[in-house]
Amino acid sequence: MADDRLPAALLEEPPVRPLTGLVTRPLPHDSAIKHVTGEAIYTDDITESAGTLMAFIVTSEKARARIVGIEVEEARRMPGVHAVLTYEDVPGEVDIGPVFPGDPVLAVDKVEYVGQAVAVVAAETLEEARAAAGKVRILYEELPAILTAEEALEAGSFVSPSLTMRIGDSAAALARAPRRRQGTLTIGGQDHFYLEGQIAYALPGEDGDILCHSSTQHPSEVQHLIARVLGRPDHAVTVEVRRMGGGFGGKETQPALIACLASLLAACTGRPVKLRLDRDDDMVITGKRHDFFIRYDVGFDDEGRLCGIEMDLAARCGMSPDLSNAVVDRAMFHADNCYFLGDARITGHRCRTNTVSNTAFRGFGGPQGMVAIEHVLDEVARILGLDPLDVRRRNLYGTADRNLTHYHQRVEDNIAPDLIDRLEKSSDYQARRRAIDAFNAGSPVFKRGMALTPVKFGISFTVTHLNQAGALIHLYQDGSIQLNHGGTEMGQGVYIKVAQIVADAFSVPLESVRITATTTGKVPNTSPTAASSGTDLNGFAALDAARTIRNRLIDFLAGQFGCDPASVIFAGGKVTFDDREMPFAALAKLAYMHRVQLSATGFYKTPKIWWDRAKARGRPFLYYAYGAAVTEVAIDTLTGEYRLLRTDILHDCGRSVNPAIDRGQVEGGYVQGVGWLTTEELWWDEEGRLRTHAPSTYKIPTARDVPKDFRVELLTDAPNREDTVHKSKAVGEPPLMLAISAYLAIKDAVAAAADHKMVPHLDTPATPERVLAAVEEVRGRRP
Repeated sequence: MADDRLPAALLEEPPVRPLTGLVTRPLPHDSAIKHVTGEAIYTDDITESAGTLMAFIVTSEKARARIVGIEVEEARRMPGVHAVLTYEDVPGEVDIGPVFPGDPVLAVDKVEYVGQAVAVVAAETLEEARAAAGKVRILYEELPAILTAEEALEAGSFVSPSLTMRIGDSAAALARAPRRRQGTLTIGGQDHFYLEGQIAYALPGEDGDILCHSSTQHPSEVQHLIARVLGRPDHAVTVEVRRMGGGFGGKETQPALIACLASLLAACTGRPVKLRLDRDDDMVITGKRHDFFIRYDVGFDDEGRLCGIEMDLAARCGMSPDLSNAVVDRAMFHADNCYFLGDARITGHRCRTNTVSNTAFRGFGGPQGMVAIEHVLDEVARILGLDPLDVRRRNLYGTADRNLTHYHQRVEDNIAPDLIDRLEKSSDYQARRRAIDAFNAGSPVFKRGMALTPVKFGISFTVTHLNQAGALIHLYQDGSIQLNHGGTEMGQGVYIKVAQIVADAFSVPLESVRITATTTGKVPNTSPTAASSGTDLNGFAALDAARTIRNRLIDFLAGQFGCDPASVIFAGGKVTFDDREMPFAALAKLAYMHRVQLSATGFYKTPKIWWDRAKARGRPFLYYAYGAAVTEVAIDTLTGEYRLLRTDILHDCGRSVNPAIDRGQVEGGYVQGVGWLTTEELWWDEEGRLRTHAPSTYKIPTARDVPKDFRVELLTDAPNREDTVHKSKAVGEPPLMLAISAYLAIKDAVAAAADHKMVPHLDTPATPERVLAAVEEVRGRRP
């Protein structure tokens, strides 16, 4: 056995920083320094190969029309042009609908929104491609267009059938309710406004292969769709992404068009092709967060307890299904938020309009459902003259009872009551409420408002088969580790968190783990990095792979040294067993010398979940993530302008894998949610043209919009009750809905303009113009 051991020099331990467990440590983002120094390489920064062509898309100028003809000859004669393609030049399938058909890569015989791709040009330079695109002439026969959800409802225009979730007898409950309120609410959409726009760089290979660098959250879907368009098998296409400059759901299905067109041009010309959208084109061509039109009928008693509710949620889906079925489903799932609805009927309508197909956006419909129920409870409280917080408390889900949702899943992990109690105390809610009332009584122009709202967000893809992930780990002879998995990095920190999980599994320094670009060539058939599931799925898959290698090493040690497998301990960059100790790197080398396999795949699928959509019941979520926020605002009743004065957040991340990353997600999610509900207004004119398609007209939050006093705390004593990776909870999407407190705080300040004697109506986004109109309305109606 002595001959099998390594030389003493190889057993000397290299410098290793002390390890106390990498999971739960607040480590910086793996690319943090690169981000701030400009060294991070995004798709547009990849060194271009010789002969790279630039592409430009020719888009529709009509919201709905038949295509009578497309004239491209003049464009093809323009200087520098190598290709001008229409649908007739597609060798495979034209439709690239991600789930359901309806999204042609290039329009065939009709256009259905302003901005739809009709032709695409490749030229030596972007300027030449743009000039040639201007020479393509499209002949139209215009048709009547439907532009809003309300118009679609009236016309019966839908991308898929409506769905109803039901529990109890809502009609009977409403009939016997002591009080009843009916109303409507319009909830605006939101542009993703990622810093890095849509881009793809396609390189042709031999035998018709394509390598496509795509800024995408869903490399596997992009791979499949490129292959479909080219008429090639999936194995002929490799899609790779190291990082995105933001995604927020806008790079789940939307990158497919860009990648397919770039790959189509690359296959046609035999040259590398880059297709990069500028900001204006990006906003016009790509889908947004769904805007909703809500109708509700609610019954309640004198204490504000719900006695029955019926709600219709109508989403403007655009010209095709895209992901709207699942988006509206999730809006329906979250139309309860933290509240026991009792007898309820929730119906979702998926409205077809002649606008761009709306798509995934952080929260995926959940935020719209939550805004609806929070609006309803706020209305109930104001009608009764009660503090909305008291009404919210009275309607919270219970634990032993009052815990069945309208989709028939029991809420088994309800920490909302305790979380709200803690936040009420830590934020000094009651004393501040009294101070606000005193301020408002003495201030005729400036009014303050405050709201405390909770969040209960279901975690899992509601399309069950997507709840799976794969990973690949290589352990090299020197003890270094290469990690690859299906998760994509868009700034949210999934790479660093999964790396921490792997480093912790081997108890080696984080520097020993090399994070590599997500690629379909290493881990196939991946799910999108979405639904807040990036770490839940890919972290467990990577842990599975790490455990496989670690168990092989343990078995090797037991066989080689005769030790008890239970005695083997990985700690501090070393491995100890019985009375022996060796550096981890030495063990890796020794195992290699004895032909132990040091590479492994890992796999994970979420347990317990199921959903019968036809019956509208099941367990679509493994668990819920919770949070709560208190926001205080001040408004100017003469202009409608407002300021966020203070926000207190208490958020549930379970046992956080990386508190620094998770805190950043909470802060960023809240601010993005504030933008959605206040300043970010999408506006189409009567001809279906988006007019707010640049930062000059579309206002995302800036540093001035962050609350002056911003207090964020992560719940530290509530590990996930389910068997998630290290008992953590998802954090990508739930914090966005904390911003509902800002919207309702503004509404509270508007109500103060009439001494809380009238119930104001305030649609979202609550722009200064809408706030001013609401102030004037309540003051005009004041008795």
